Amino acid sequence: NRRKKTEGKILEIPSIPNPFPELCCSPFASVLSASLLPKATSRTKQVIKVYSEDDSSKALEIPSDITARDVCQLLILKNHYIDDHNWTLFEEITHAGLERAIEDHELVMEVQSNWGMEEENRFNFRKNYVKYEFFKNPVSFFPDHMISFSSETNAAVKHSGILQMFVSSSTYPEIHGYLHAKEQGKKSWKKLYFVLRRSGLYFSTKGTSKEPRHLQFFCEFSNSDIYMSLTGKKISGAPTSYGFCIKPNKSGGTRDLKQLCADDEQSRTCWMTAIRLFKYGMQLYQNYVQPYQGRRGCGPLSLTPMRSISENSLVAMDFSGHRSRIIENPTEALSVAVEEGLAWRRRGCLRLNSHGSPIAMSNMGMSIHRSQSWFHHKISRDEAQRLILQHGLVDGVFLVRDSQSNPKTFVLSLSHGLKIKHFQIVPLEDDGKLFYTLDDGHTRFTDLIQLVEFYQLNKGVLPCKLKHYCARIPL
Repeated sequence: NRRKKTEGKILEIPSIPNPFPELCCSPFASVLSASLLPKATSRTKQVIKVYSEDDSSKALEIPSDITARDVCQLLILKNHYIDDHNWTLFEEITHAGLERAIEDHELVMEVQSNWGMEEENRFNFRKNYVKYEFFKNPVSFFPDHMISFSSETNAAVKHSGILQMFVSSSTYPEIHGYLHAKEQGKKSWKKLYFVLRRSGLYFSTKGTSKEPRHLQFFCEFSNSDIYMSLTGKKISGAPTSYGFCIKPNKSGGTRDLKQLCADDEQSRTCWMTAIRLFKYGMQLYQNYVQPYQGRRGCGPLSLTPMRSISENSLVAMDFSGHRSRIIENPTEALSVAVEEGLAWRRRGCLRLNSHGSPIAMSNMGMSIHRSQSWFHHKISRDEAQRLILQHGLVDGVFLVRDSQSNPKTFVLSLSHGLKIKHFQIVPLEDDGKLFYTLDDGHTRFTDLIQLVEFYQLNKGVLPCKLKHYCARIPL
């Protein structure tokens, strides 16, 4: 009966809403909607070659939109290095003897695209301790006699305030002083009074006058990069060794270079740092804090250095008596730490060589330092200074090398106050035992490793502690 009643009639079925409409498609379409799939971006890739300090190289295939910081991260991972945020990619213009640290945010392929076909330029990969040091220690980078402020700005601005003005203010400080400038198309150099402002670099045609009618435009920075001169005195006959130059991105050769030369390292460092800040501003600070994002205390322009939790919680303890006690006197705590370290070394009878094999303590004194990254065998004084300069003139950058004047002694080369100083390490023999000393035997060490580790904790006769060592690390 039901069949008869429903014959010739269309059954009306209530429609049910589809909870997944995006999955509904015609049999000729794909299962997933194209709007749901990620858009394919065409990233062209090219091969670059990167060199390390020991002149070894590695070829990398990189996309066109990769930054210098990303290339450093790639090399760090490939070579299993420790990332202490000091690794830097450098651009070297070999035929002109120029080099600059590529900023972390710069695109590597854009840098390479500015190279001429005939130029044998290259990328270098090494540590650069001075790259963001001005955020930590601005006093060393901006001497008072080179900085002036506008009339509406309080002249008594602290150095941290100067950085605030560079990166986030509309009122910028002014850098001024004498520089040697190479005359265009000539071999001669002329000493002029320069003024660095936000709009560019100017020189005065009348002494030290800053009046607009006496200031002549020299160059700007938006389409240029600043380079350090490695061999300025040899190639261009610069009057001093503290040369730098401003090179347009699309340079037609050495004739377009704006070559300058300072009288000392502090002056050159101030000019080059200020030009970087004028050009990039807040971007430099973002590059500086990027590795530390996510940590507490890294808000906008939080320039105070952070201390680790363990450093804040460690205290000196004395366990020699029946009861332990906290050593509150800093001098006593330091002497106890040194004594405990020396006792630990006397108890240790074995060490490992560069291959991981144990060496007897009696036989290792003359050779164990050769396996250390901070030791450089038979390099000259000039080569040691070049290595330290390339790693950055930060207080505490050092290396140990053989002495060329006395084959039996060693030399500790150390950076302090934007200068490189050399200290002789003298071997002493007492009661048939060999010791090393920096202070005529007042403080003695059984080997160079012990000496370096001691001065990493105590400055002693040195102007500062040993902090960063120069090393030729292969790729």
